[in-house]
Amino acid sequence: MTLRLFNSLSRRVEDFQPRDPARTTMYVCGPTVYNYVHIGNARGPVVFDVLAGVLRRRFGTLAYARNITDVDDKINAAAAEQGVPISTITGRFAAAYREDMAALGVAPPDIEPEATAHIAEIVAMIERLVERGHAYAAEGHVLFSVASFDGYGKLSRRELEDMLAGARVDVAPYKRDPGDFVLWKPSTGDLPGWASPWGLGRPGWHIECSAMAAAHLGETIDIHAGGVDLQFPHHENEIAQSECAHGGRVFARFWLHNGMLNFGGAKMSKSVGNIEKVHDLVRRHPPEALRHALMSAHYRQPLEWSDGLVEQSVRTLDRLYGTLRDVDALVPADTAPQAAIPDAIEGALDDDLNTPQALAELAAIAGNARVMRSAIARGEAAGDGPLLALATLGASLRAGGRALGLLQQAPAAWFARGTSDDDDARILALVEERTAAKKARDFARADAIRDRLAAEGVVLEDTPQGVRWKRG
Repeated sequence: MTLRLFNSLSRRVEDFQPRDPARTTMYVCGPTVYNYVHIGNARGPVVFDVLAGVLRRRFGTLAYARNITDVDDKINAAAAEQGVPISTITGRFAAAYREDMAALGVAPPDIEPEATAHIAEIVAMIERLVERGHAYAAEGHVLFSVASFDGYGKLSRRELEDMLAGARVDVAPYKRDPGDFVLWKPSTGDLPGWASPWGLGRPGWHIECSAMAAAHLGETIDIHAGGVDLQFPHHENEIAQSECAHGGRVFARFWLHNGMLNFGGAKMSKSVGNIEKVHDLVRRHPPEALRHALMSAHYRQPLEWSDGLVEQSVRTLDRLYGTLRDVDALVPADTAPQAAIPDAIEGALDDDLNTPQALAELAAIAGNARVMRSAIARGEAAGDGPLLALATLGASLRAGGRALGLLQQAPAAWFARGTSDDDDARILALVEERTAAKKARDFARADAIRDRLAAEGVVLEDTPQGVRWKRG
């Protein structure tokens, strides 16, 4: 199998091979830790977690870095607003981010560099840029000179004037060119700051990722990934400063960008306010269903987020886990043969990480397992052969799920959700939502809620006194 990925730099799907067969490298832009992340921020970590698995299976060793930005003006503002030290903000929300990603089944990266732990590397990179004429100091700031790099714009493929028109560019009298961006800025006594040749200050956002990627993965990395909203200016600036600091060497061979989540008809964004925080969602819905929903569209395409999308993922997983439960009833999982990830699923992931196709292949395996189980139950397939075939299908279903980070619970654990006080409250909220939907004559919505609860083993009874529910 050949892994093929869409390279944003070339605008085409290309065969992927690591530069060094002994060490594949991937860098994914991580969070700025000043608040809880929203579900749109989780799409990249989920899909690139799947990619990390593919890379390890294809090429063996993977060095996967996902950074933590822990010095930023938004962090400073949050600390000032809450009247706490900056470290309180960064420590709290870095921990929350790790917790939220773990809930979604995202494995920790191999390397999780923090910006504040790499100030020396950042200063050294800026010094090289100044020495080579690609950056200049002005009024306590150091700025990258966009005009010094002929390749500026090769990732976003727009003229500089067009890029500046669509970006928030700080206008400052000390800039030689409006597009020049900050590498280092001065700090007052109430802000975090470090000694540097240009005085007490702190790094700009773009230089942090370049320095951390070089420190841990080398001057040229195989894959750099992140949201499409980072393509300009963040990733464009990373290319400029990295290639200028490293003598023109290619910074990243492949650039991968995931599409945005839309919510309520607009891009999900903290600035707009149309967000769903992962921290809240994992307490209202099965986290595995959220992961499934994030993979339901191709990673490069936009995805419309809604309660309906999550409910559909819950129903899909109910059916898949129900299939595994039925298979296990005839052939216990611990007696089933070991299975490799099915070729059809590997093939789908090799095709530019086509998770919708991989999910369709997973559903097809489950469908075959249900057909085989029905035949055995009706007595149409007797003997050890059909049982072995059923066991193999069950094992393949679990193995295929493993490639996507799904179906790794015991079926009983999946269906046991709803036994805590928190889940009682969740069920009651769904019952009330169904009642409201019926009053509004939204019967499709009411039926969908009933079906969802039924799949969880919750039985509803409509009585003259209202709706009663119980676990079946």
